Amino acid sequence: MLARIFRPAKTAMQSGTAQTDRWILDYEPEVPLKVDPLMGYTSSSDMRRQIHLEFDTREEAVAYAERNGIPYRVSETHERSLRLQSYADNFRYDRAQPWTH
Repeated sequence: MLARIFRPAKTAMQSGTAQTDRWILDYEPEVPLKVDPLMGYTSSSDMRRQIHLEFDTREEAVAYAERNGIPYRVSETHERSLRLQSYADNFRYDRAQPWTH
């Protein structure tokens, strides 16, 4: 019944950072998924997989887990480092690699 506290990364389908400022508390799966042999659906008898709690800060999520006696693990986020460059840098005369067609 280990809980995981993390901040989600941005999806590959967006360029912005929408919905990445909240902290999420999810439970780790206790029972593996079962595949239905006839239809191929996946299912599980673990009801905690459906719990998905959102918090504004990391401290609120940790306080909730401690208050309710839930063992937890915090996954720290990696901050994105932006490399600012302009379009004109592609055509500079002192490029490291020569420009080709």
